[in-house]
Amino acid sequence: MAGLESHHQQSLNHVEIPIHGNHSLPQEGKAEDFDYSKRGQWLRAATLGANDGLISIASLMMGVGAVKEDITAMILAGFAGLVAGACSMAIGEFVSVYTQLDIEVAQMKRNKRRKDNTGNEEITESEKLPNPFQAAMASALSFAVGAMIPLLAAAFIGEHKVRLGVVVAVSTLMLLAFGGLGAKLGGTPVGRSCARVLVGGWMAMAITFGITRLIGAAGL
Repeated sequence: MAGLESHHQQSLNHVEIPIHGNHSLPQEGKAEDFDYSKRGQWLRAATLGANDGLISIASLMMGVGAVKEDITAMILAGFAGLVAGACSMAIGEFVSVYTQLDIEVAQMKRNKRRKDNTGNEEITESEKLPNPFQAAMASALSFAVGAMIPLLAAAFIGEHKVRLGVVVAVSTLMLLAFGGLGAKLGGTPVGRSCARVLVGGWMAMAITFGITRLIGAAGL
């Protein structure tokens, strides 16, 4: 009997209390697990709009500068391109996103009919439907922001050759900035993104300048 009491006492003295550790992921692991594809739609619209605005207006101003030294002609052409481009981006994005909206709504209706017929409760819509009006405004605004950069860079420079050089230099810096920003937000290699955007912008400005210069030299 004494032995049983002694064994019982030892059992009470050796009660194990489990201690649960913190099994949450470290902060650095959260960044690796982030799904960058969720940013794809708005990132594409913003980056495309800003790049289009910058490259289009800078190329347009370089084309005008190839045949005219007048600063007024260059600024007016750039401003007209800003308004026309922003309207074009807004309308194009509205039509595109509205088409996507129609497709997704039609698919939701088909899924609903299939759920009603099969009784499957697991069919749900997890993605938010796109908004054509927001997409149109975002595209127009981002285009206008990008287009204002070469306009402001050239607005206060009277010397023709210096003005052209400033447009190219400022556009180059901003193309690198847009490429790097898009890469950071999208989780893609920065160098590759910057090089792609920069080479494309240089080609657009060079081709526009060269062709316009040839046409102007031919007297057409």
